[in-house]
Amino acid sequence: MGHAQKRLASTAARLASVPLSSLKSFPPKQATSSEAIFNAEHWSTLQPPPTSAFSALAHRIGLGSAIGPSDLQQACTHPSVLSLHAQHRPTDPPPAVNGNLDALGNSLLGLFATEHLNATYPHLPTRALKAAVSAYVGPLTCASVAKEMGAASLLRWHRTPPTSTRPAIMHTDALSSIPRALTALVYQHRSLPTARTFAQSFFLSREVNLRSMLKFRDPKMNLVETVHKFGRERPVSRLLKETGRFSNSPVFVVGIFSGADKLGEGFGSSLKMAEYRAAEDSLHRLYLTQTPPHLVRVPTSTFPMTQGDVFTAGEEGAYVPGELGETEVLLGSAGRSSIVQPKRQSVSEEEVEEL
Repeated sequence: MGHAQKRLASTAARLASVPLSSLKSFPPKQATSSEAIFNAEHWSTLQPPPTSAFSALAHRIGLGSAIGPSDLQQACTHPSVLSLHAQHRPTDPPPAVNGNLDALGNSLLGLFATEHLNATYPHLPTRALKAAVSAYVGPLTCASVAKEMGAASLLRWHRTPPTSTRPAIMHTDALSSIPRALTALVYQHRSLPTARTFAQSFFLSREVNLRSMLKFRDPKMNLVETVHKFGRERPVSRLLKETGRFSNSPVFVVGIFSGADKLGEGFGSSLKMAEYRAAEDSLHRLYLTQTPPHLVRVPTSTFPMTQGDVFTAGEEGAYVPGELGETEVLLGSAGRSSIVQPKRQSVSEEEVEEL
């Protein structure tokens, strides 16, 4: 066996979705010809996976009776294959690609994630909300979902270098298009609520650490502004517990109160550190206030469970919107705006009240 044939066999062996028994002729004539220049990777990219692989994928993700193998093959075919197909097979019709499905599914997933976060965390700031939407349905998450579905081996794509009008297409970019295209197919073949259920099962049911997305440059100043915005009493720091004040490893526990209500609590090796963490904990408690799951109501849940135009599909269900909190506080602008910043109010160690 020559070098070209060995490379062809090793490349085909890595393609679990394209068994050699499903190919009409193996090895191809170009691989055995000494005159033609043969590229094993391009040849393997142009081989369509068998229909049984798409049927297995449909039943594995619960869409066996909703989407056919031909639609799944389109969902797993990236538009980057078109240039390679036109170069090596100019006489054959081009394959159906998932470009339009990818764009539609991306909009649907963004809609579902945004309304889910708005209804579940009504006080979440705008910047943190955008980061949370990207964490739930962003490209990296979509690529991870595609691997969990077992669709990575069914992907047909071609790596393209960057140009002046578009960036390079990498494997993660092509792989992330599969879940978005599947969401669009569910929307087209079923209904909008069914597509939202699909997104809830594979995306919105994940646990995302939203606390790490809330970063505060000065949490004490932000807490003062937030409390003033809600018309509450000015926050006061109080020492709750301490140990080893005169040792080399002291620990202080400080709580921040607005009137008789405790807003947050923090600890540290100094009073300033404990107060900083207490102010940060107070803001986390406010921003991460979560609506109970049985009370979460999103706008798309009112759409009828029928296929077709959402405006003429039937009567919509009742919807009672939840109240969104006013949590956008004034942050430091580093002198780049005309907004007059309030004076920084710090609490010294002598002002800390001991219980």
